[in-house]
Amino acid sequence: MSISIKETSHSPEQLKTMLYDMMVIRSFEETVEKLFQQGRIHGTMHLCIGQEATAVGACVPLTNEDKITSTHRGHGHSLAKGTKVKGMMAELLGKETGYCKGKGGSMHIADLDVGNLGANGIVAAGLPLATGAALTSKMKNLGYVVVSFFGDGATNEGAFHEAINLASVWDLPVVFFCENNLYGMSGSIKEMTNIANIADRGAAYGIPSETIDGNNVLEVAEATERAVARAREGKGPTLIEAHTYRWRGHSRSDARKYRTRVEEKEWRQMRDPIASFKEQLVAENILMEEEYEALDKKVQAEMDEAVKFAENSKEPSLDTLMNDIFA
Repeated sequence: MSISIKETSHSPEQLKTMLYDMMVIRSFEETVEKLFQQGRIHGTMHLCIGQEATAVGACVPLTNEDKITSTHRGHGHSLAKGTKVKGMMAELLGKETGYCKGKGGSMHIADLDVGNLGANGIVAAGLPLATGAALTSKMKNLGYVVVSFFGDGATNEGAFHEAINLASVWDLPVVFFCENNLYGMSGSIKEMTNIANIADRGAAYGIPSETIDGNNVLEVAEATERAVARAREGKGPTLIEAHTYRWRGHSRSDARKYRTRVEEKEWRQMRDPIASFKEQLVAENILMEEEYEALDKKVQAEMDEAVKFAENSKEPSLDTLMNDIFA
């Protein structure tokens, strides 16, 4: 199912905000990639360039009170949920003004003020955390919904099955959102799973599920809105599988020998979630070319300001080495 702008109930301003948020994620990832190549960011990182629509679309129906759990490829989720660029940039550069005071880095960004329960370097580890957070919401009548992001590789981990089973048994307000980018760390999903769609696994736990185009931000938003509404009504969890594609390797050390450059080129040229959405907005006279150029300049200015903020921030003092280890 492919959703067009004419079929959506979102206002022109909401549509432009979706585009802008995707542009911010793309620019952030390209900026930190460049900083990493220059040796100004240490460790490793897992970029979500090409997957911007899944993060933005899935967060459209969420409030600050609603929660998300993220993955090692979590920069986009954080930004889409409302985590600020400056604090994220500072965290990646290891500065004390970062969200984890420079001690967490790329894979551990959390922002409880906007319901971002944090990224996680362990595959599938966010799923039981999401189920636990949803259980809290139900037991205490807090009313919030949890969206748990995970990749296709996580669906072969025990935590995936345990979390969905309990969420189903207890009718918990959680949306399980699989970003199926077709490849795990070093192999195709076809080599790892013997089913046509990951969403088919929802039937085993008695919950509704669907497979969507993860590069169509409107389709992602509509599917997540349905799932979130169902969760708010006390009807339990939903499993969403969004087909998307990461343009870069699994991490910065990945040579991508398991897929062809022709395939990569086709996804970049034909399935770019930002370019295709921008074209739709222009075609429907919702966005003018000059408006897009202004948005692009605004995004770049935001990135430049964030880098400057991070570079001018202090590094954590050695005196704080043992702080914040225990809750």
